[in-house]
Amino acid sequence: MGYDVNRFQGDVDEELICSICSGVLEEPVQVPICEHAFCSACILEWLNHQATCPVDRQSITSSQLLKPVPRILKNLLSRLTINCTNANFGCGSFVKLDVLNQHLSECEHNPRRPVHCELGCGLIIPLDEVGQHNCVRELHGIIQSQGDQIQDLKEQVQDFQRQIVELKQQVTVVTDIMQSFRMSANNLSLVSPRRNFVDTTDEVQQWLLALPPARVTRWGGMISTPDAVLQAVIRRSLADSGCPQYILDDLMENAHERRWSQGLSTLETRQMNRRRYEQYLARRIPGKQAVVVMACENRHMGEFMVMEPGIVMIFAHGIE
Repeated sequence: MGYDVNRFQGDVDEELICSICSGVLEEPVQVPICEHAFCSACILEWLNHQATCPVDRQSITSSQLLKPVPRILKNLLSRLTINCTNANFGCGSFVKLDVLNQHLSECEHNPRRPVHCELGCGLIIPLDEVGQHNCVRELHGIIQSQGDQIQDLKEQVQDFQRQIVELKQQVTVVTDIMQSFRMSANNLSLVSPRRNFVDTTDEVQQWLLALPPARVTRWGGMISTPDAVLQAVIRRSLADSGCPQYILDDLMENAHERRWSQGLSTLETRQMNRRRYEQYLARRIPGKQAVVVMACENRHMGEFMVMEPGIVMIFAHGIE
């Protein structure tokens, strides 16, 4: 909408009047096909209802974009003298149209002029809101808003911390895998092509060769704290299978999570490393839902996942 003509000193040329609102042009634009000028808000609203020029009714297509008015028209508008918008609030100033906005930002009669609260909070508020301003309410709102922002930041920090923990775990897994590959490569380079990988003259190796390979299908069935009766049953089965007596006690001690290596020592670490269990070379304890994971066969897993001489794992189900 344009400026009220009655606000101006002297006569206003008809060329400076918007034919839609009958006010002095405000932010004027021009129709390209006929060069008639209108307030930008007025012509945009007009074109929402009909695609014609308000003056000569020529069609305006969507490709004919509105354009700025010529500089001479802008100069004529800037020279007009207009009274302050805050005249009803006591301002008697008349200024050039091109400096009206600057005057309004400084006008002491402007009801929206920002002022400092003098009641104690020191906040900056619009002049016309001073009467309704409540320091306690406003400060409480600010504190509440800052509290919400702090809570959001805390949640972001917690998310970052979780991501860092996950990244550290992934780095640990990758490091262990790389170490196991290096150890495997070193071991292979030391083996003579004419020798078997397993020294069959060694008592432990001979016993292991007699045990069938095992595959665990349900790692979640692992019994990490077997009772004395269950341990006795497994111990008897190990002895019957030919397990060397000098490692039997150690193996049975290692059937409880309190003796397991770091990667298996807690439920949390076991859940975290569950993907790596498939890399274990396990031997089944005959007739039982249990396996033995010997260190000599699992050097590739690293000290994080194995221990000397080996680990006994007992399951409720899931051994093939």
